[in-house]
Amino acid sequence: MPALDYWNQYAKDHLIWYNGEMVKFIRDLVASLRAQSVLEIGCSAGNDLKLFPDHITVSGIDTSDVAITLARESLPNFDFKLGNITSIPYENDSMDLVFTRNLFNHLDDQDIKKATDELFRVSKKYIFNIELFSESEERISGNPTTHYRNMRKHWMNHPVKIISDVDMHEEIDPKKSRFTLIRKSEV
Repeated sequence: MPALDYWNQYAKDHLIWYNGEMVKFIRDLVASLRAQSVLEIGCSAGNDLKLFPDHITVSGIDTSDVAITLARESLPNFDFKLGNITSIPYENDSMDLVFTRNLFNHLDDQDIKKATDELFRVSKKYIFNIELFSESEERISGNPTTHYRNMRKHWMNHPVKIISDVDMHEEIDPKKSRFTLIRKSEV
């Protein structure tokens, strides 16, 4: 199955992928950081954004037009755009917080630097990634092809402060992804 067909179907099946504990975690984290604008890269149908209050500017991008259509239908007060992590359709320093969840696991190795550069460019203050983790970033079998990621390693070439780099609690994410939160440093 070609990758876009897989992600279109994933978006159509978004309700079975909903993780309420993860959604609460993300919402509460954004509130604790006092972010007033949030962008999720790889938002699919908007599952991770469902509990955000209207007073926060919430945006999402995805490569699947099916996902963006579904996100717009279910969350009409938020801004959703077709887009790619290696060319994010937002201005420099335009979002207080930018995040991904299990997106880097699906990126080709050659796209990781461009993707982290883009997240860094768009974020004003904070970036977090929730990704399946291993130090060695070995391949995970399955369709589509995935790799474990060590996001701390990928952020070390940027002027950032690592605030957190810990395993997610299994009650929030049974897959035990790694949560990496960074703050952009003043250059």
